[in-house]
Amino acid sequence: MDQNADYLGTSQLHFEEWRESLRSICGRYYPDCVEPDAFTGWVRPLNACGFEGLTIGCNAHKIERSDRDARLDGADHYFALFQVAGQSEMIQNDQAVRLAVGDIVLVDAARSLRYCADNGSEAWNTVVLDLPRRSLVSHLGFDPSGCICSRRGTSAGRLLYDLARGAYGDEGSAVSSAGSYMQLAVYDLVGALFAPSDPLPASRHTDKLFARIRGLIQDGFADPDFGPFEVAAEAGISLRYVQKLFTERGCTCSEFIYSRRLDHAARLLRRRALLQTGQPLSEIAYACGFRDYAHFARKFRQRFGHPPGGHGPGGIEVQES
Repeated sequence: MDQNADYLGTSQLHFEEWRESLRSICGRYYPDCVEPDAFTGWVRPLNACGFEGLTIGCNAHKIERSDRDARLDGADHYFALFQVAGQSEMIQNDQAVRLAVGDIVLVDAARSLRYCADNGSEAWNTVVLDLPRRSLVSHLGFDPSGCICSRRGTSAGRLLYDLARGAYGDEGSAVSSAGSYMQLAVYDLVGALFAPSDPLPASRHTDKLFARIRGLIQDGFADPDFGPFEVAAEAGISLRYVQKLFTERGCTCSEFIYSRRLDHAARLLRRRALLQTGQPLSEIAYACGFRDYAHFARKFRQRFGHPPGGHGPGGIEVQES
């Protein structure tokens, strides 16, 4: 335990100090511990790739958070939790996942949760990165479910885990240009790890066909002449069948294509804001498959609630100069 704390460069905290430190940074989380006199733990802020985070460790048996706690905190973010030492179980959304060293879990801070250590009286250690919900969803194009576990065995999992571990030595908090690129890389790795499977698995054949169609759209959406007819032609099926596949999944082919164009535009606009490139907005519109800026601006406002020029680094509206 002492060796681990020395490695982190973090002094030990008594139970009350640790509990208040955790609540002041994270909100209403309630630990259930061994006898206070036998407690040992630490809470240390850190920065990883421009994201705020913490390394948290102690020998408490359990940490809980209710839906009421989340509402009172007004939490509106996800956090990626990396198991660095010890073993545990995370329970959220009626899912229970076991965590060993190297595992990653994506947690919805706006929902109740229970974190149970399985380490006897030994200390456990986690690294937590705060991922703003709106920015994450805007970048990924979907809202991930909470409490999804990823094993370190995947390439994306190893990379993301190593980035979090490397944050131990990062005392800086400023977001450099390189850090801005790394933020986008972190979002991409999270998407690779926690992307949902396709809905409505009617059959293996239609699943594979729809996945192929999605790939065709991903490759072709930047062409303004690309539409449902071109999708059907490249997939070798009828236009009617294309529309049927999308209708079964709650949208139309045209809506799906525009969604991909707008998702890509949002990513480019965030990069423009982060790196302050001054790239013309019309250039971004054309790069995403829109024929004219007015049409692009109208669609973008309908989707995100603000004009393209007001799309900030966190996916939120900023004041245009």
